[in-house]
Amino acid sequence: MKSIFRFFIKLFLWFVVLSVGFVVLFKYVPVPITPLMVIRYFETTENTKLWKHDWVSIDNISKNMQLAVICSEDQKFLEHNGFDIEAIEKAYDYNKKGKRIKGGSTISQQTAKNLFLWPNRSWLRKGLEAYFTFLIEAIWTKERILEVYLNSIEMGEGIYGAEAAAQHWFKKSAAGLDTHEAAAIAAILPNPRNYRANPASNYIQNRKEWIVRQMQFYGKLDLKSEK
Repeated sequence: MKSIFRFFIKLFLWFVVLSVGFVVLFKYVPVPITPLMVIRYFETTENTKLWKHDWVSIDNISKNMQLAVICSEDQKFLEHNGFDIEAIEKAYDYNKKGKRIKGGSTISQQTAKNLFLWPNRSWLRKGLEAYFTFLIEAIWTKERILEVYLNSIEMGEGIYGAEAAAQHWFKKSAAGLDTHEAAAIAAILPNPRNYRANPASNYIQNRKEWIVRQMQFYGKLDLKSEK
């Protein structure tokens, strides 16, 4: 029993050391690949087609794109420490009543999941997601969290990151996205494999217009002054 106990203690310590090490590493270096990219690659029947993923600095992603995802996904991003308790409670109450599952994840939680974990829902994954969310909030800046998020999130079938999405949907760089183009990409994030940013369906058009209004209400985005 003692040897088994020591084994699990060592396993736990190695997990902590490696996980902290990777979080520190990705504070400074671009993320070349995520578990979701690999999973999606093997899910598709076109295995010869590689995903599109071009890492760019946040300085080369338009402020419109940065603000659009914040207004769409997590308007309290600059205020919370990784978890929006109010949003989680609302999602929990909604899911008890409805058939469709509604998430309450913040941008920080989505970044932790995209970078280190798998997409399927389970208590184990949610626990690990909370752990990695705590780590990136403690070690990274908000600007870095948003930079990794915007470079790793799925934004279409086989499309990952703002640069690849801008090129795919609007034939331009992420730096050149205007307000409506950025809002259109943000509008498809709940289901990027089924929705299209351009041309947009009536549903996506309505979501885009709502996001544009939220961007106008939000005002100027200043990540440099944040943790």
